[in-house]
Formats: sequence, structure tokens, C-alpha cells
Amino acid sequence: MAVFITSLTETLPAGLLPAMSADLRVSESATGQTVTIYAVGTALTAIPLTAATAGWRRKRLLLASVAGFAVANTVTALSATYSVTMAARFVAGVAAGLAWALLAGYARRLAPAHLQGRAIAIAMAGIPVALSLGVPAGTFLGKALSWQTAFLVMTVLTVGLLAWIGVAVPDHPGRRGGDRPAMLSALRVPGVAPVLFVTLVFVLAHTILYTFIATFLDALGMGGSTDLVLLVFGAASLLSIWVVAAHSNRRLRTLTLASVLLIAVAAAVLAVLSGSVAMVYVAVTLWGLGWGGAPTLLQTAVGDAGGDEHGDAAQAMLVTLWNVAMAAGGIVGGVLLDALGAASFPWSILVLLAPVLAVVLAARTHGFPARRGSAV
Repeated sequence: MAVFITSLTETLPAGLLPAMSADLRVSESATGQTVTIYAVGTALTAIPLTAATAGWRRKRLLLASVAGFAVANTVTALSATYSVTMAARFVAGVAAGLAWALLAGYARRLAPAHLQGRAIAIAMAGIPVALSLGVPAGTFLGKALSWQTAFLVMTVLTVGLLAWIGVAVPDHPGRRGGDRPAMLSALRVPGVAPVLFVTLVFVLAHTILYTFIATFLDALGMGGSTDLVLLVFGAASLLSIWVVAAHSNRRLRTLTLASVLLIAVAAAVLAVLSGSVAMVYVAVTLWGLGWGGAPTLLQTAVGDAGGDEHGDAAQAMLVTLWNVAMAAGGIVGGVLLDALGAASFPWSILVLLAPVLAVVLAARTHGFPARRGSAV
């Protein structure tokens, strides 16, 4: 549920962009920067906050990060100005920096060694649930009532989550005072750098289109179907994470290759066949199948490569680069939209996925091994 709240807070503006743009009196490309500023907040703070809070007990840290979402989403819902909305989104990004660096490691600690990969996959299922149910539901609420209502519902869910964590989640100690995560040391561990590179470019490619999906569909004359398109994307993502949960322990590299190739095919379909409504839905299905398990695959790969000694530091760097990519995706997408139009988005994805595919193919022993357990 914490992953769900984090992911939905991050992506909710994608389905609400036109309504938010009108109420905040700014362009849609400017409104898209609400995703960018969120990512900037995460990217700037994930590593320093992870280091500063390394000694905190894990439950206390989880509660603090979730409370940050409650505050930020409430302010976003009540804001009537672009500057206040952007400030609230930055605070939400800071909370996400804490959460993303914490959640995968927390899930690992709660499970026995032979189930740790599946524990991460189950926790990360909050991402496709947010995409398949949360974003379409938020989009529907935005159309039926207002986009502010969607953010207020997020606050209600977050308050409920705080109570649930307090009652049900086991606590774990932080690191000892002198045992702080060493970022540069983690970067030198074989396998960590390839995973971080793939994360940066892969997420950039995805974010360029996802941030402006409502605008892209508007350009195709499908603006009224945004919630349905997102529902199809999310349903395919759920299937993807089920497959990843079942097979990531044995086929990490194969699944990562499949993820990249599925999204590349989806982008190619959108680039040349988007005049057909049916083919748009085919492309979105392939996109969801490729993307749904990607967060689990990347976090599992970097955790395996970093090992027990460098795993937390590697996760913090992954979170930072993930959000650098999201910030860059919002900026690049806005520039592409203004300069070349929405039709340029699928072509940009194809260009970016070429080096991603090359690195995954090359990382046979380290980073993306054929079988988990041989990453280090």
C-alpha cells in the first residue's frame, strides 16, 4: 500500500493534466512539470536523506515518509496557484525519496532469504495497481467531480495507511552509527553501474510518453478515452508483475530483455499505426506488459549486485537516477511537445531504448545475469 501511495502520488497528474492546466492557468507542458518537480525533489534528497536516516528505526522512517504524502497531497488539492502546487509536489518528491530507498530493503528484511525476491515483487505490485486502478480512478474522479477531489481521496487513503502501518508492520533497526551506506564504494561493485545506466535511460524513455499520455491521446482524437487507455495499460502491468514475481529468481536477464523489447515494439506501433484505435490499444497493452515488472526487475538486479554490504546504497542511487530520469522525461517531453508535437514521443522512445538493449545484452555475468545469484 505504501508503494501504491508513492506511485499514485507520482503519476496521478498524468490523467488530470488538461483539468489541472485549466484551473492553474498554465499550459499543459507547464502542468506536466508537476511530475518533473516531484522527481527533482526525490533525486535531490534520496541519497543524502538515506545517509542521514540510516540509523533510524525502519518503522519510524516509513511513517515519516508516508506522513509527507498526506501533507503534500492535501496542499496540492487546496492550492489555487501554480507556485504553491509546485512546492507541494516538491515536498511529495522528498517523501518519495525516503520511501523508495526504504521499501525494497524493508520488504527483503520481512521475508526469509529464499523468498526475498518474491517479497520485493509483491511489495512492488503497488506500482501496477496504482497504474491499473489508481490513475484511471483518479482520472474518472477528475472528470466527474474535480482533480482536487482525486488528491483529497489520496489524503484519506494515506491517513488510513498510517494507522495500518502503526498497527501491523513489524519494526527493524537501522544501521549502526558508523555503518553508513557508502555510495561510491557501491558504484564500484561489478554489476551496479550497468543496472543504474539501464534505469536512467529506460525510465527516461517511459516517462516522456507517460507524463503526456492525455495530451498524446488528445492529438489522436482519443482524449475522451484516457481513463480506459490507462486501465488497459495498468491491467497489462498487473499481468507483467505476476510473471516477474513467478520467474525473476531464475530468469532475471531474460525478463529484462523481454521488458525492453515489448516497450520498443509498443513504441513502433504507436509511431506508425496510431491512426488505428485498435492498434493504439494493442500498443498500450504491450507497453504495460513491458513496464509493469520493470521496477521489480531493476530493484532486484541492483539489490543482488550490491549484496548485503552495498545494497542500501545501490538502492538509494537507483532511486535518485530513477527520478532524475523522470524529471528529465517531463522536461524533454515538454520540449518535444512544443517543438515537434505529440507524434514525436514514440520515436524518442525507440531512440533511447537502443542503448538500453545493448547494455542488457552485454551484461551477461554482472548486473543482469541469466540466473540470480551470479550477479557478484
